[in-house]
Amino acid sequence: MTNKPFEWPVRVYYEDTDAQAVVYYANYFRFMERARTEWLRALGVDQVAMMQKERRIFVVTETQAQFLIPARLNDQLVVTARLEELTRATFEIEQNIYRNGLDGELLVRGGVKAAYLDADTMKPKRVPPTLFEENPS
Repeated sequence: MTNKPFEWPVRVYYEDTDAQAVVYYANYFRFMERARTEWLRALGVDQVAMMQKERRIFVVTETQAQFLIPARLNDQLVVTARLEELTRATFEIEQNIYRNGLDGELLVRGGVKAAYLDADTMKPKRVPPTLFEENPS
């Protein structure tokens, strides 16, 4: 498990904001979802193949966010994803959102807990021990 978080850049568009040109709170969860998906892709996890061939899926069971500073129209954000804890059938991902890079302002502190399930029975399955290992480039 690495301590360095995966980083995904996001630009704030008009569609992401409310009438005050501030990011609507639910959109932060969309940004985090995109970063998680790209992090998994970077690790070599093909979620479509996993579902179709292995009949396994990820299901979010908990999410939380602490909104510290609002993001605004046209801001350049960095959304992170980092495996925080791995248990038999669940995993927790720490996710933060910064303005202008990891050295910039921390806007949102959050995370997600997800379960690894059998797609047919929706019952928990053991997370493969190699699932979150970084693939050497």
